[in-house]
Amino acid sequence: MVMENLNFVYLAIVLGSILVSMTLHEAMHAFASHWLGDDTAKLEGRLTLNPLAHIDPFTTVLLPLVLAAIGAPPFGAAKPVPFDPNRVRHGEYGAAIVGVAGPLTNFALAIIAGIAIQLFAPVPGTMEFTILLTFLTVNISFAIFNLIPFPPLDGSRLLYAFAPDSVRAVMERIEAMGFTAIIFFMLLFYTLLSEPFIRLIQFLVSWLSGYSFV
Repeated sequence: MVMENLNFVYLAIVLGSILVSMTLHEAMHAFASHWLGDDTAKLEGRLTLNPLAHIDPFTTVLLPLVLAAIGAPPFGAAKPVPFDPNRVRHGEYGAAIVGVAGPLTNFALAIIAGIAIQLFAPVPGTMEFTILLTFLTVNISFAIFNLIPFPPLDGSRLLYAFAPDSVRAVMERIEAMGFTAIIFFMLLFYTLLSEPFIRLIQFLVSWLSGYSFV
């Protein structure tokens, strides 16, 4: 019974961390695109800090909670913020700024959590430590995952800005595949990338928090 309560509390902490982290992630996409001259996100109601406007039941809530329940770093994605790359200033570079605004927000939140852990040195196993460490892990996981340069993840926008035309053409074909491309990517991720992804997250969490978990 105690273990079940602990698991429930942990999953509640994970869910709270996800809602805060992904809301700020997506809101920063929207604010960046609006700042660069595109009002698409505003017209779609995404220029807001309301979590309900940004979350996707599967990729924002269910997927990270399942991963957390099995002991894996919780990562996922929210509903993509709509924006028109042709309307933002600075062309592909402006679109890249919109793309990286979300992951950079997660990195900033992770750094804040890491500084809090190192400043206040909460005892491992306490509620304070669990909340801060979970928040740090969630944000690092979201940042790294979303920076993978595979459409439609945020990292693809950064690649679009600097890749040669031949690479852009391949990326555009992948993006046109829609949900099929996402399924292909998830299969590729879990077969080839999941282990190094987890190791990278563990390293960054240890480095930022000052605690060794690897």
